[in-house]
Amino acid sequence: MALFKKRTAGKPGEWYYCLEHQKVEEGPDCPGKDRFGPYASRPEAENAMRTARERNLEWETDPKWHDTPRPESD
Repeated sequence: MALFKKRTAGKPGEWYYCLEHQKVEEGPDCPGKDRFGPYASRPEAENAMRTARERNLEWETDPKWHDTPRPESD
């Protein structure tokens, strides 16, 4: 008996963006390592790459993630 059941079919209304095929799919057709999602709608999934770029830029410029180095003590 398998410890984890492989989910082969998605739920209706779950949208994903496949990084491997660069396309939107309803339900997880491709492995989790190759997709973003789930999204609530097809348009959200279509904008997955733009959303990822925007979030990455926010994180890269967030001052909370860029601590200033502490001065070395002698």
